Amino acid sequence: MHRPLHTLPKAHLHLHFTGSMRHSTLIELAREQGLHLPDALEQDWPPRLRATDERGWFRFQRLYDIARSVLSRPEHVYRLLRETAEDEAAAGSRWLEIQVDPSGFAARFGGLTATLELMLDAARQAAEHAGVHMPVIVAANRTRHPLDANTLARLATQYADQGVVGFGLSNDERRGAARDFERAFRIAKRGGLLAVPHGGELLGPRSVSQCIDDLGADRVGHGVRAAEDPWLMQRLADRQICCEVCPTSNVGLGVAERAADVPLRRLFDAGVPIALGADDPLLFGTRLLRQYELAREVYEFSDAEIAELARQSIRSSTAPEPVRKELLKGVDDWLTGSAE
Repeated sequence: MHRPLHTLPKAHLHLHFTGSMRHSTLIELAREQGLHLPDALEQDWPPRLRATDERGWFRFQRLYDIARSVLSRPEHVYRLLRETAEDEAAAGSRWLEIQVDPSGFAARFGGLTATLELMLDAARQAAEHAGVHMPVIVAANRTRHPLDANTLARLATQYADQGVVGFGLSNDERRGAARDFERAFRIAKRGGLLAVPHGGELLGPRSVSQCIDDLGADRVGHGVRAAEDPWLMQRLADRQICCEVCPTSNVGLGVAERAADVPLRRLFDAGVPIALGADDPLLFGTRLLRQYELAREVYEFSDAEIAELARQSIRSSTAPEPVRKELLKGVDDWLTGSAE
């Protein structure tokens, strides 16, 4: 018999703001505002995606932009984060670092600063409501000019003691080399923020190396392509640089054909710290708990190994030491408890 995964304390380190929306909320908000949704976001949901070519990524991005469009009022932001916090609590997530890009909402919410303050306030209220810690990672868009990333990095550091804990870089890694964003990450690191760029998803091991060498990555979003290079895996293990692995997302975007092809086991056995993530449940159809179920069902992790995955997510988070100790004790208690 196995221990219940929803009672395992864990940290969720790879979840995007818009992509965390419940599908039912997307439908409801679209209908309230008279917005048309494509079939892929309604009756054919979750959409069939394959972003390993430019056309596929464009379709993914288009669906994402349509989903973003339903969030037109501040109360929508509060609702989204409240529901996300509830979903996290139900999955046993006790620490969520949610990624936001204020740029996508600045025009409708009064500018970059006002948008970030709105999101931070909504995150604080949601965290208190659901009993889940919810700090924020400000993420720049790789398809925009690096000067935009510099602006976001400066903004993020201004809120480093008000809920912002990291600085990321998202979107298609095939557009915009990591080194182009080096200055933004220097600004963020100098301001005390964790560096958490995406890499090693649509491009190979070199993309992960560039995140480490050019951006000083403390964690790498995805990073699964590192498994193609034993030397790089050893480097990640030696430096304890965490890879935020999102199995369902990898399959959804065509990075892997099947869940079994995601090299979670290879990375784990090589000593690379791992934090399982859901990435964008709105488009991939599953949340954090399903990633842990895959670890058990597909990658054949024992309960002891699953507990270690949870520990690695907690250790790789920005949780302060008292919170970290409490969560790690919870993992130990889960493992020593009886299985159902």
